[in-house]
Order: sequence, then structure tokens, then C-alpha cells
Amino acid sequence: MSKKEAKKKSFLMEALDFCLPIVIALVIAILLKSFVFANAVVPTGSMLNTIQEGDRIIASRLEYKDKDPERYDIIIFRFPDAVAAGDNKTFFVKRIIGLPGEKVEIVNGLVYVTHTDGQKEKLRDDFVTTETPTGYYGPFEVPENSYFCLGDNRNHSEDSRFWENKYVDKELIVGKVKFRYFPKISKIE
Repeated sequence: MSKKEAKKKSFLMEALDFCLPIVIALVIAILLKSFVFANAVVPTGSMLNTIQEGDRIIASRLEYKDKDPERYDIIIFRFPDAVAAGDNKTFFVKRIIGLPGEKVEIVNGLVYVTHTDGQKEKLRDDFVTTETPTGYYGPFEVPENSYFCLGDNRNHSEDSRFWENKYVDKELIVGKVKFRYFPKISKIE
């Protein structure tokens, strides 16, 4: 092998040594984003004070693989009205309030749920913005495999109360919100 061929081979090896870790990192990042994590920028104040307008959040796509979503979980999901119109790229972030088979009713801003066993309960609202919620809505009967979702900033949230397709089917849920990474890192509950 000539010096020229050796130099060319050496250059190719160096280029490969340089590029390989970058390619591997990109593949891992794409796989994590596609199958493990979902991230979003929250464009509105509908989840104040839990999530601020402009916060960047991360959700776990794996959270609901072996278990069902629970009341009070904050989720990223495909917006049901957009999906019905053929748009699978519009995502919302809201809190699960009503579970499958339950009846949800909002009386003077307070949320009541009638469980599948007939027991009625006033739900906790310690996460709701400091502005007193108002309004009378419902009753809403949550279908099987679906969830009724509200924003924490109840007076300023477009949520299940107002959508044409009121319920979030489990298949539309992308993941459970776990933490914000911008402007500061913190856990979200």
C-alpha cells in the first residue's frame, strides 16, 4: 500500500471515529423521543399555576403501558377535536378529572364526580389557580376507555367542558407529564 493510500485510509478512519459517536447519539435521541419521552412547550396559561405559559415539559410515553391513567394525572394528548378533523399533530396538556364510567358535574365552579358505584364526591382543587372557579357544567358521562380533562386555570381553559369531542380516548394519550426542564428544572404533580 502506498503512502497516499495509507493517508487516505487513515483520514477515513479518523472521520469514522469522529462521526460514529455523533450518529449513535442521534439515533439514541430519536429512539428516546419516539418511544420513551415526549416534550412540549406549553403555549397558554390554561394550566396555571402548576405549569406556566412557555414552560417546556417532559412526559413519559411508558407510564401507561402497563397501567391506566389516574385521576389528577397531568397528560399530553392529541386534541380530540383536531383528531376528528384529521389533524394528529395538535397536542394539549390538561389534568385528568373524570375516569371511565364516571359522571362529572361542575356546580358553582366546584367539581363533583359520581363514581361507578354511585358514590358522589367533591374533588380536591388545591392545584387550581387562586382565582375562584365559576360556572355550572354537565353532567358529563365519561365513556369507557376515555377521560374528562380540565385545565388548572379553570376560568381560562379550553378543556373537556367546551370541546365538541368532550373526552380524551386512552389511545390519544401520549404520556404523563413528569417534569419541566425550562426555565427551571422541577418535578410536576
